[in-house]
Amino acid sequence: MRQPLVAGNWKMNGSSQSIRELLDGIVSGLESKAEVLVCPPAIYIQQAREMLSGTAVKWGLQNVSDKASGAFTGETSPLMAKDLDCKYVIIGHSERRSIFGETDKDVAAKFCALVDQGIVPILCVGETLEEREAGTTMKVVEKQIETVLQEAGSNRLGNFVIAYEPVWAIGTGLTATPEQAQEVHAAIRELLSRTDESVAQKTRILYGGSMKAANAAELMANPDVDGGLIGGASLVAEDFKAICHAAG
Repeated sequence: MRQPLVAGNWKMNGSSQSIRELLDGIVSGLESKAEVLVCPPAIYIQQAREMLSGTAVKWGLQNVSDKASGAFTGETSPLMAKDLDCKYVIIGHSERRSIFGETDKDVAAKFCALVDQGIVPILCVGETLEEREAGTTMKVVEKQIETVLQEAGSNRLGNFVIAYEPVWAIGTGLTATPEQAQEVHAAIRELLSRTDESVAQKTRILYGGSMKAANAAELMANPDVDGGLIGGASLVAEDFKAICHAAG
């Protein structure tokens, strides 16, 4: 039985004061059997660590370099993430791919660097509207995943998460139907099974793309949807807690 995971991706939002209020609101009265994670901007990770230590809520980063250290101005290394007790790091988000030009190979290198430090990667994959309309959704998603699998090798596939985020549904208010989400999630699990059936069965596959309190329960009722990677709704404590509650 896979424990649901609900992860909040705060993106480039927040201040010391607003994050203090948001975390207080999330922790207060949180009831869920799901694993709960928040990913604030990197500059606020220490604040989140201090506030969340001893609670049920975990903290993680939105991105990381594949390099351990060195002359890489502005980057954050997996070693730094480990030093601040980050259990998870999001990689391959469509905004990193489209705005910052990250390739499948770049994402694969980050995946390997995180696993080697004992940090769980949340690997984001997904298609654009044009790719969905062209009927190439799974071709795109399979390439994104297979590049990582090939680079990682079987010895690095012990613990990771996949987040399916249709690009056309991120921040647009559009959401894949439960049927569309289940179809892609099931196909991803089948893809993983070609490498290792046990990996396929234990790997959690999250849905992202405008998941909110109103649609979370319906989306997560699907057998292959193991939680959510939440954007805008994770910035409102009550909405985020409602999603966590819907997860179990």
